Order: sequence, then structure tokens, then C-alpha cells
Amino acid sequence: MPINITMPALSPTMEEGNLAKWLVKEGDKVSPGDVIAEIETDKATMEVEAVDEGTVAKLVVPAGTEGVKVNALIAVLAAEGEDAAAAAKSGDGAAAPAKAEAPKTEAPKTEAPKAETPKPEAPKPAAAPEPQAAPIANGHASGERVFASPLARRIAREAGVDVSAVSGSGPHGRVVKADVDAAISGGGAKAAPAAKAAPAGAPAPAVALKPMSDDQVLKLFAEGSYELVPHDNMRKTIARRLVEATTTIPHFYLTLDCELDTLLALRTQINAAAPMKKTDKGEAPTYKLSVNDMVIKAMAMALMAVPDANASWTESAMVKHKHADVGVAVSIPGGLITPIIRRADEKTLSVISNEMKDLASRARSRKLKPEEYQGGTTAVSNLGMFGIKDFAAVINPPHATILAVGAGEERAVVKNGEIRIATIMSVTLSTDHRAVDGALGAELLVAFKRMIENPMGMLV
Repeated sequence: MPINITMPALSPTMEEGNLAKWLVKEGDKVSPGDVIAEIETDKATMEVEAVDEGTVAKLVVPAGTEGVKVNALIAVLAAEGEDAAAAAKSGDGAAAPAKAEAPKTEAPKTEAPKAETPKPEAPKPAAAPEPQAAPIANGHASGERVFASPLARRIAREAGVDVSAVSGSGPHGRVVKADVDAAISGGGAKAAPAAKAAPAGAPAPAVALKPMSDDQVLKLFAEGSYELVPHDNMRKTIARRLVEATTTIPHFYLTLDCELDTLLALRTQINAAAPMKKTDKGEAPTYKLSVNDMVIKAMAMALMAVPDANASWTESAMVKHKHADVGVAVSIPGGLITPIIRRADEKTLSVISNEMKDLASRARSRKLKPEEYQGGTTAVSNLGMFGIKDFAAVINPPHATILAVGAGEERAVVKNGEIRIATIMSVTLSTDHRAVDGALGAELLVAFKRMIENPMGMLV
């Protein structure tokens, strides 16, 4: 019988992906382990291998299709001895997912305004209890905000028409001038009685603020003054995770200045002592440490020194990690990804340096495996190379901390009553206050500062 190939879930959080490329065509024979397609997830491009043997009878989803849901049928294999044409028919009923369409710039079409006015309800008996407020003509429940243009509101007010009783024909039910004119010509609706003034000292009722719709945002800009660039899966995921992080994690921030002169001198010595190796371009050192490599190591050792801060929050328990897996924010075209240096507390600086270069290179070409960027116990975000002095980073769940690293710059400092010049780097630790409170975060940041200012401790 035909063998169905479905869109695989390449990570625990994956809901859909883009079928970037087919590496087989209909009629090709495949065996288990053969790479048959490339799938783009929100973070990387992954190769998909066949798990069964057979002949490709039908490619249900064409290459380049975006937004293919996990477990959706993407291809059909004919088993050994089975007619490929017959097997292909089994995939005919599966509709290929449509490509994600770019947002349209045109305003949505509106229906002709309705001329009739809502019929008034029959009076209710005095003894009858008042039921739940019924929806009014334009779809807004009693007491909720009515969307209407300023011109429509003014005309309705002058004519004594209750704008909330007018059916709106504009975008998302918005009441426009034509709707009010139609209501007036049809007899109009009586204006609602003015609400009684709230007693002095009574709190004002809460108003739920709703985000602006795409149409509302676009109407703020002159037509032709912009172009629309559809969001890819990475940008959608970044947006979703940032909203989740900033609305569900109580962030707490701590900032310290670290002197770098001793670390910079040690880095120069270590790099000068690097053995040479032969490459295609001639001889090159086996490693070349950066300040960021030493920051990663210092953060890992600080977490080992303050183990209570090496944690993740869950509603049922605190997750205490046994190793420091340090994620490092890497900017890539269209977004950001955080590859992870696993067990950074146990690795030498040269190993961290070479591993980081490899991860960053493959991150920019979207060739990372999910296990190389998912999880981790903390993260480092370094914007010092751009000259940024200090900033606060957003925590990346499930981490409870993230260290924002600024540029090392010469500043005047006072030591023993004397002013001298030192290279200073400002760092800000963001903590999840549920897992790492102020005192514990301060203890972690002091441990990090101690490692940075006494870097020989990272070599033993």
C-alpha cells in the first residue's frame, strides 16, 4: 500500500515549516537514510531523510511552499512492487497548503450602507429581571467602545443620533459618515441617555486597550510611501517569544562595571602562545580568543560558584542545573539565534573559542541542529562590538538569566584617592525574579566580575 510522507516536527515547538527544496523527483527510488528534502524552520534549514524504501509516486507539496503544517501530507511513496500511478492517486485528495500571502495594502471592500434603522424592542414588564445586555446594531456589546470616524460621530451628535445603534459598513464594523446619513434619512436612532456621573472618589472603569489592526496601522501612512515585507517563520517566532518573555517573566536588572586591563593582557599572551597549523591558506593559529569567549567562560564559572542562580522556573518546581550551558546571541539575516556552548564550565578557553566560531558560522547559514540552539541554562548578549555602552536584554525562556555586555572603553577611575585610566566594560544581568531574586542575582554578578578582573582563575 502507498507510504505517506508527512511534514516532520523538527523541534518540540515547531508548528509549521517551509518546504524549501525537493532533492528527489517523481519516479526516483529512495532508501532509508536518503536525504529527500530541505525544510526551513523558524531557526534553521534542516535535511529530511526517508525512513522507508520505495518509489516517489507523487510530490504533494511543491518546493517553495510556505506554512506547511506539521503532519501534513507532503509526498507519497509506492512500496516495492506497487504501481506508482495507483499510489499517486492516494495523494490527490490532499490539498497542498497554500503559500503564505503577503498582506494586502488595499483597504477592505465595504458593503453599501444599510438604510434601515434597528427596530426598537417592545417594552418589558417592570417586574421582569433585566437579562444580559443584547448586542447593538453594529455588533458592539453595550458599554463597549464603538468604532466610528470623527466625522460620523460629529454628524450623529448634531442630529441626536445614538452612534452605537448605527450599523457600521466600514472596516471591522467602523461607523462612517454614509452610515449616519442613512440612519438619519431612515428616521435615526434616539441618542442614548447621558450616563450618570460617578460618585466622587469612585475609581474610573478599566478600559481594555486593543492592539491596532493591520488596516488601522496602514491607514496612518500615505499610500505608496511604504512596501510590505511578509514575516518569515523566524521573525514570527521571535515576536511570539519576546511577547511571552516580557509579559510573563518579571524581569529584574542589575548592572556592574568590570575592569578589563588584566583580561586583555592575558588574552594577548594566550593568543601569542597559540601553536600554528597548516590550512589551505597557509599557516594559522589553532585558536584566537576573543573577549566574548572569556565572557562565556566567566559566566559559566560564576554559575558554578553560585549554583542557586543556575536554575529555571516552572510552576511546580525549580529546575536546578548541574552544568552551565551558555547560549550566545548571534545576529543572522532576518533575526537572531542563540547557539549553546554545552558544559562551558568544563571546557578550556580555546575549545570554547573554536566551538563558538563553528556555531556562529553555521547559525548564519541556518545549518544548526535543534539541539544546538534549544535549551541552555543562561545566555550572553554582547553588543560591545557596535560601541554600545550598556543595555538590558530580554530573558530567553527557559533561562532565568541573561547577561548584556557593553563595549570595553577607557574611562577615568578613582583608585586609592588617585585618578587613573582603565578599560571598563559595563554589564547588566537580567533575572527572572521568580527564580533569581535581587540578592542572588547580585551574588552571581559579583562572581562574574571577580572572574573577569582575575582571569587567571579561568585557566585552572
